[in-house]
Amino acid sequence: MSSNLSGFTFIKNGLTLGYPIKESVESIAPLCDEVIINVGFDDPECKRDDGTWEYLQKNFPDKKYKFLKSFWDPELTSRGLILSQQTNIALAECQGKYCQYIQGDEAVHENDFDHIKKGLMHMDQDKEVLGLIYQYRHFYGSPQILKHTRNTYRREVRLIRNGEGIKSYLDAQGFKGPNGEKIKCLETPARIFHYGWARKSQLMNEKVKAFNKLYHGNDHESKEFNYQRIWGLKSFEERHPLVMEKWIADNQENLDILALPLAFEWKNVGLAISDALESLTGYRIGEYKNFKKIGSIK
Repeated sequence: MSSNLSGFTFIKNGLTLGYPIKESVESIAPLCDEVIINVGFDDPECKRDDGTWEYLQKNFPDKKYKFLKSFWDPELTSRGLILSQQTNIALAECQGKYCQYIQGDEAVHENDFDHIKKGLMHMDQDKEVLGLIYQYRHFYGSPQILKHTRNTYRREVRLIRNGEGIKSYLDAQGFKGPNGEKIKCLETPARIFHYGWARKSQLMNEKVKAFNKLYHGNDHESKEFNYQRIWGLKSFEERHPLVMEKWIADNQENLDILALPLAFEWKNVGLAISDALESLTGYRIGEYKNFKKIGSIK
């Protein structure tokens, strides 16, 4: 690979909330010349965390990995802004010509490395291309169950050109240009496997509580979370990334969600119509995109 690539990520309470953060980093490490890992702490002195800092340093002792400590300011709760702030702290330390982003509950598949390398070659040849778009696999309730419907994003930018003023945006789902504009990107077949909703129920309950506080403030009280059979679930028929095998074995929920009665909501009617149209035509009604697609890589 001809292009210098930095990996970057952030995490807080990764052990307590059951994040596969080690596996996330391992999934991009073979592609990267360096990996920036920003670990969040509860206090401005960065002394209080749940052991995530020590855990990651133990697992990634090589000088290829650069660690940052960062205080998670409870004032930055509006719309999950703390997530983009922490992403941008890690991004600012990247030295590579390009930057591969991964969140702590995501993984890249090793079979897609060639797609990513091909995308980087296109970026080398065309300076107008500022990012690469990846295909998402969202899991729900189990690593063997996919959620695919209009209210889950199916594509997002996960690799960007460095030095162009590109920043993580709002709750860190995607990236925008220096003036908030959508950046020009190529779509790739490379996949992001998203395990954020595939943890065991107890860990999922703690994660939901933590994220509700991020969005609504520390005084927000969350209802107890339980998995239900919601609209848009289906069995996963592909193969997971190799780095995820142990985490998946440890996080299998002893619950057959697809055997439960469907939790009906009136909005499901609209989703069913939209999903049927997408299945027939590939077009998704009202799809929001953080990016400006200017081409595709096959």
